[in-house]
Amino acid sequence: MKALISAALVAGLLAPAVQAAELKIGFVQIERIYREAAPAVAIQKKLEKEFGERRNELRRLAERAKELEKQLARGNLAEKDRKLAEREFAGVDRDYRAKAREFSEDFNQRRNEEFAGVQERANRAVRQIAEREQFDIVLQDAVYVSPRIDLTAKVLKELEK
Repeated sequence: MKALISAALVAGLLAPAVQAAELKIGFVQIERIYREAAPAVAIQKKLEKEFGERRNELRRLAERAKELEKQLARGNLAEKDRKLAEREFAGVDRDYRAKAREFSEDFNQRRNEEFAGVQERANRAVRQIAEREQFDIVLQDAVYVSPRIDLTAKVLKELEK
């Protein structure tokens, strides 16, 4: 009876190990796909063209604010000029903040719209690879991943087609 219980116990302990050995796991670095995949690179260039001028305008406003801040910090302006510089600085700062917020919202919305298609294509490629190579599970987020289960290069290659 003890032998039977021991055998059952050993079988019960080994069963998960046997099942785990049969489990085929893969991993995909989605951020790398968003950086390196040809469709993602094309989207980044498209967004840069679309938002480049607004980004440059924000840079110009920031540079003007810095110039005014330096003038005010020197303290060598006449009272009238100092008040004019302070007013201009406040206006430039207010304009910059409003335009930066609007730019950020517009850019993020467009980026999300564009990358939704890339994500859909990447997920489809992951499913095809998983089915073709008989993976049981493919993960997208992990603290550590062994390079032997990383499917990112295969997904990038699939997206190039």
